[in-house]
Amino acid sequence: MPVNDPVGDMLTRLRNASRARHDKVVIPHSKLKVEIVKVLKDEGYIGDFAIHEVAPQNEIAVQLKYGPDRSPAITGIRRVSKPGLRRYVAVRDIQPVLGGMGISILSTSRGILVDTEARKQKVGGELLCTVY
Repeated sequence: MPVNDPVGDMLTRLRNASRARHDKVVIPHSKLKVEIVKVLKDEGYIGDFAIHEVAPQNEIAVQLKYGPDRSPAITGIRRVSKPGLRRYVAVRDIQPVLGGMGISILSTSRGILVDTEARKQKVGGELLCTVY
């Protein structure tokens, strides 16, 4: 079954697997999804990921991360810019998530960046999602 919003589907898979306390989740591969997963790993929201080459489409296996009391590292993940309504922000309009406790992931002209890095490089872009 075709998916109209592949990034939204990926975020929903991560959210559902995290809430169900699964150890890993498998996501269909795309370059954009790999970049988002790299950002999540760098920021400490997931443990690790691996790309598996299988036919007809490669897969990304994401290892989820939990605290000592098995509380998920990802408590909330929300898609902001959707295919029906794109959200673009200038560098001065990038708001902190939960007072700086979360991150925003942006698609900029310099690649996929976290909100703090986008402010540092003084670039705006499409606000893909927020994670906390």
